[in-house]
Amino acid sequence: MQAGEASPFAGRIGPNAILQLLPVLESQIGIEKTRALLNQAGLKALPDGLSMIAEDVAARLHQAVRHLAPEQATAILCQAGIRTADYILAHRIPKLAQRVFKILPASFAASFLSRAIAQHAWTFAGSGQFYVVTPWQFEIAHNPLIHGEHTDTCLCAWHAAVFERLYRVLVSSHIRCEETVCGAHNGARFCIFVFTRR
Repeated sequence: MQAGEASPFAGRIGPNAILQLLPVLESQIGIEKTRALLNQAGLKALPDGLSMIAEDVAARLHQAVRHLAPEQATAILCQAGIRTADYILAHRIPKLAQRVFKILPASFAASFLSRAIAQHAWTFAGSGQFYVVTPWQFEIAHNPLIHGEHTDTCLCAWHAAVFERLYRVLVSSHIRCEETVCGAHNGARFCIFVFTRR
């Protein structure tokens, strides 16, 4: 998918939006509370990991985490994002390509990595539109994981953690990714993610 295009899988998102979240939930809040969250999200069966899943189910689970475990939600979603990035590194990016990324100057590595992320944006943006503004700034319009939510805080800890982990491993270990504007803010059109180098 080119940056800014809608997903070819209308209303669907990658299964890791759920699968990488479950082990974190079980370890942080316990199996019983995790089952309660799954029930609230209407998740009757776990994804098989091989197919895209309905984005509204993933959104309901992410929202349930934020609502029922608000004090822990950011840490839980960050850890799930890291696990998702680690899955991508282990199963989706060839080891040779990873070695090449690591020897490139950071500016070149970021440019190539941002393009690769844009080409596979449907896996984490679903029906939303993903834009590479620069290799150091991403935007998602109509982010399905926060659909219908309104808040003054930034909600997309999972996305930021996925991006940060990929950049830290493949571009520079000193990079931080922060969501500076969230689509859940009143009047905001995009979720905006900015990379900085410490």
